[in-house]
Amino acid sequence: MSKIAVPLAEDFEDAEFSVPVERLCDANHEVVVIGAEAGGEVEGKRHRVIVGLDVAADTVDPSDFDMLLIPGGYSPDHLRTDPAVVSFVRRFCETGRSVAAICHGPQLLIEADAVRGRRLTSWPSVRKDLENAGATWVDREVVVDGNLITSRKPEDLDAFCDAVVHALEH
Repeated sequence: MSKIAVPLAEDFEDAEFSVPVERLCDANHEVVVIGAEAGGEVEGKRHRVIVGLDVAADTVDPSDFDMLLIPGGYSPDHLRTDPAVVSFVRRFCETGRSVAAICHGPQLLIEADAVRGRRLTSWPSVRKDLENAGATWVDREVVVDGNLITSRKPEDLDAFCDAVVHALEH
């Protein structure tokens, strides 16, 4: 069983949180939702999912987790302005463990300076930001570059989840 950190804020893309988390839990992995503050709740942008924040970013050690999963929507944009969350993401990326981000999720990786020299995908509007941050952007449903797994949109969730679960099995 692996332990997965999921940074989350208001207005996340509902399916990009709930579908991977369901797949991870079905595979007996533990998911820990990380936010700016512990104990609160955040709501998805489609108002279908409400999630409790398990821990605050400034109270957890990245080395306690096996994977970082960043759902899209507007959540990554909110989180990239929180120094504690950005620090957690940066420190996690430095561990070399698996990082998975979908849709707007790579915005948080840009803020953590974790995309330079990497090959990834995202929602199309994030393309230029990724390129400006030194990444190579590819228009594919899933791009795996070493320990980095990225995907474009909710329609890519099956392939994204397959890649995420596969990475945890190896």
